[in-house]
Amino acid sequence: MVILGIETSCDETAAAVVEDGKRILSNVVSSQIELHRQFGGIVPELASRSHLQRIIPVIEQALIEPKMRLEDLDCIAVTFGPGLLGSLLVGLTVAKGMSYALRVPLVGINHLEAHLYANFLTYPHLRPPLVGLVISGGHTELVNLSGERNYQLLGSTRDDAVGEAFDKVARILNLGYPGGPLVEKAAREGDSHSVPLPSVHFKEDTFDFSFSGIKTAVLYYVMNLEKKGVSIPTADLAASFQERVAEVLAERVFKAASLKKVSRIVLGGGVSSNLFLRSFLEKEKPKDLKVFFPPPSLCTDNAAMVAACAYPKLKAGLISPPSLDALPNLNF
Repeated sequence: MVILGIETSCDETAAAVVEDGKRILSNVVSSQIELHRQFGGIVPELASRSHLQRIIPVIEQALIEPKMRLEDLDCIAVTFGPGLLGSLLVGLTVAKGMSYALRVPLVGINHLEAHLYANFLTYPHLRPPLVGLVISGGHTELVNLSGERNYQLLGSTRDDAVGEAFDKVARILNLGYPGGPLVEKAAREGDSHSVPLPSVHFKEDTFDFSFSGIKTAVLYYVMNLEKKGVSIPTADLAASFQERVAEVLAERVFKAASLKKVSRIVLGGGVSSNLFLRSFLEKEKPKDLKVFFPPPSLCTDNAAMVAACAYPKLKAGLISPPSLDALPNLNF
């Protein structure tokens, strides 16, 4: 089966063609980073307008690369949430139109599920049970996957998503946008033990996350040095922040794996492309635990993961109706 995937949940316009849920024939991504850089973050209205301009050329390119015709497609898969409402509607509207015109099934995909499914695309023999962690600019979600399509949400962030915290710390340190890669780059030259930052503890036993306290500690540290006229140790702050975040993520995900008695952890989302985080989890994990990451190109938003995620749903007859609506606050 040949599936066209469409992804427009945030600020990447993406389309991909995947065969039988595992063979990527094309994976086209048009990024809006330069458009939003001047604002230091994503402007929703600009994002949706840009999707309108880019979506058709991106789909055309995704078909041209594998020399596919529209008539060769067996299914249209599209992200319907979570994300920015205006952005989601662009991809969803185009996907519905194509499904109707080509008389092929439409399969709506949960963006968070697709991020985790990128691991099954990368490692075809990977199977549940496992624990999954989605970490991105808008989400920090810890889930238990006990079987195919059986997701149990274990914990999520109570304030900033981890990628959002990276962006805010990057602004505090005047590193620019997008913050994640820039904080990671600055941290390579820093001492992660030079700046004491708080740990995150809740009174109750929980798998939830919180990053606002760590971010605020960085802000106060910088403000205090500025008042004293002391230069800001940017690299040390970046390294200390990054390691503290890695410690929080590792503690929660390892605890979940132990509780659920699973031996495999999968990560997804843009922040999972952070090389320090990958190395930290590999170094700190228990010996009986395996950690899986997609390649960086499948960590950030893309449509290959959307098309691949649709394949088992299509085989199971889980077809979406024409009335499928965008759900910006969708979770597992």
